[in-house]
Amino acid sequence: MTAENLISDTVVPLRTSDTGEDALGMMNDFYVRHLPIVNEKQFLGLISEEDILNHEVEEPIGSYRLSLVHAYVRNDDHIYEVLRQLALHHLTVIPVVDHENNYIGLITLEDLMMHFAKTASFAEPGGILVLEINKRDYSLAEIARIVESEGAAILSSFLASEAESGLIEVTIKINRQNLQSIIATFGRFRYTVKASFNETEYVDSLRERFDALMSYLNV
Repeated sequence: MTAENLISDTVVPLRTSDTGEDALGMMNDFYVRHLPIVNEKQFLGLISEEDILNHEVEEPIGSYRLSLVHAYVRNDDHIYEVLRQLALHHLTVIPVVDHENNYIGLITLEDLMMHFAKTASFAEPGGILVLEINKRDYSLAEIARIVESEGAAILSSFLASEAESGLIEVTIKINRQNLQSIIATFGRFRYTVKASFNETEYVDSLRERFDALMSYLNV
């Protein structure tokens, strides 16, 4: 999956002649806090909601003295690079340009999250395990073999490192709700299982908390 497959066809870029008020209106319409500024096909940079509120909203944005964020991705960049740039610059949108730096379109954070939510690793039911491992001992192949020895499979995995301790947290989603036998097998192989989550129970818990909150708000 590359950036060009995620381009939104609804959000339009700003022109230098648009006013700050125009820009705020567009941000409100599309539920974003950033928008690209384009001169014909040339991508000039991103403007934020905060940038606009620091200037006269009646003035054209081309008259603003800004230090524009020039973050973007190429149309053939992988989806992981899209995610990295959004996180690195704390953006709600990321522009997509071609190799001549011509503006093609943009990807919203919401569109990216929706894409991940529809993938099998998120959409399929399962259970979640968090393992704590010394960085030098980490082997995803070995972890997968342990899971597969119990007739299950890993749907996705994520790593989080702790620089000071030398430990890493390995979060794996498994295509099984009942994880007890898998946890026991990890124990036999001297793995530390830091946490486990039954997805069905977790969703039910969240639903109960939401219903309780809505009941409280309606009092």
